[in-house]
Amino acid sequence: MSYVDGFVLVVPKKKLPTYVKLARKASKVWREHGALDYRECVGEDLKVKMGLPFPKLVKARAGETVIFSWISYKSRAHRDKVNAKVMADKRLFDGMPKEMPFDVKRMTYGGFKTLVGF
Repeated sequence: MSYVDGFVLVVPKKKLPTYVKLARKASKVWREHGALDYRECVGEDLKVKMGLPFPKLVKARAGETVIFSWISYKSRAHRDKVNAKVMADKRLFDGMPKEMPFDVKRMTYGGFKTLVGF
């Protein structure tokens, strides 16, 4: 079964262009090292009436938006190999801003084994 790394984080809307620039670079590096899919999605319809809305989950403040992203792999072993190559790739860190365009303390991340897929 495939494997997915998933992320949810908060980005100030004024820093979204900087985040997009970083995400585009990361997407290129991850895909070149074998990731099957790389997606970065910005919140649009977040005022849901059921469950815990993403903005509340990540304690989003006025002027911030939620990013939901994932990277797909063939398996967890494949993920581990790809991520080792990515972390060794200097391109990912070249030009990195001194201050990240998001609050790392309000970011959540995890690896997931696929239960249902097509």
